[in-house]
Amino acid sequence: MPSIVEWEERMDSPAFRAVFDRLYGSEVSSQEQQIDRYRRLLSRFGGRFGAAEVQLISVPGRTEIGGNHTDHNHGRVLAAAIHLDAIAAVAAADDHQVVLDSIGYAEDIRVNLDDLHLRPSERGTTAALVRGIAARFQALGHQIGGFRACLHSHVGIGSGLSSSAAIEVLIAAIFNILYNQSRIAAEELAKIGQLAENNYFGKPCGLMDQMTCAVGGVVAIDFRNPQQPEITRVEADLAAAGFSLVVVDSGGHHADLTEDYAAIPREMRTVAEALGGKNLRDIEPAHFDAHLAGLRSRVGDRALLRALHFFGDNQRVLDQIIALREGRLDDFIRMVGESGLSSGRWLQNSFSPSEPREQGINLALALTEEFIRKNGCRGGCRVHGGGFAGTILAILPSALLPVYAKEMQVLFGDKCLTVLRIRSVGVFVWL
Repeated sequence: MPSIVEWEERMDSPAFRAVFDRLYGSEVSSQEQQIDRYRRLLSRFGGRFGAAEVQLISVPGRTEIGGNHTDHNHGRVLAAAIHLDAIAAVAAADDHQVVLDSIGYAEDIRVNLDDLHLRPSERGTTAALVRGIAARFQALGHQIGGFRACLHSHVGIGSGLSSSAAIEVLIAAIFNILYNQSRIAAEELAKIGQLAENNYFGKPCGLMDQMTCAVGGVVAIDFRNPQQPEITRVEADLAAAGFSLVVVDSGGHHADLTEDYAAIPREMRTVAEALGGKNLRDIEPAHFDAHLAGLRSRVGDRALLRALHFFGDNQRVLDQIIALREGRLDDFIRMVGESGLSSGRWLQNSFSPSEPREQGINLALALTEEFIRKNGCRGGCRVHGGGFAGTILAILPSALLPVYAKEMQVLFGDKCLTVLRIRSVGVFVWL
């Protein structure tokens, strides 16, 4: 691994700049900001840990384009890695201790790898993710060991862009690089991260977030067999067609929403189990339709609505892929909006029932739909990520973004809107 001094010398080289093009785009101002970010990370690492050699790693966040809450019932999703990422400067240590210094946080995260038992008191913390990832590595026969790392993330917490998945894949990548000669595939790192979030962190997420962060690009993922998900690369150049992919932060938060999230897969599975399956992918839509009347009294109306959403969005992902391949961009964008309507009305994850006064997602969606109508333009919007609070996704003509941004900023603040660039690379190890 290079030394900090060697990394500094490489920063302005053409080869380094070419990598920045791939990860962050070609704009000079953006590249200068990123180079300054890496330099500050290296300086901080040297000041904190003083290691002679250091490895640099980047893992992107992700945006969800099609399929909302379908992955945990073995359905299909369409997602993309983005230019916003989590980065680490890291070096191995001999003491079997993990120490994470995360920029923006006052205290280090410390985990003793001699004790990998689940700790209920750690639920919801980064320490739980580290311990859970290390435990899974060990259970699979992979090597683990101590390390020191400085982290910095541009994937905002609660942004709906998978900040937790990016960190999980980053931690797994560190163990892979330092102690397993990078032999473990990106898809396996994603599964390890998901299990840590499910079992140690305590959030019953699906695998879409980790998988997209790990593999990069625009990907369609079919989770019919979640142990061997089928990943298909999809070409989609919205910018070339004059459109921008944006997220709007409605100002909500994800605190105390775990039960809201957990209820969705749980209720979907009650429908599947009532029809003889384990999850909704086991059930044919026609079989579901034929038994609606009998199901209603057994599982309740909301479970039925959520199942209807699953079947619709699961098929819609296939239709979106075909539309993109055939160049039918208008149809693709229309289906983004259809997915958003289904999420709000049937899946019902546009606000938390425990906080009915806070409906920022619904408000952002309503204003975006009105903007599209008033301007007579092509566009679509949908709930982004897990929902209940946080962000929406919109696809809009790039020429109208300044006007749209001003309208959103009136209610949601000056920094509410983020324009996303799709990143073709998942886990990236600087060499």
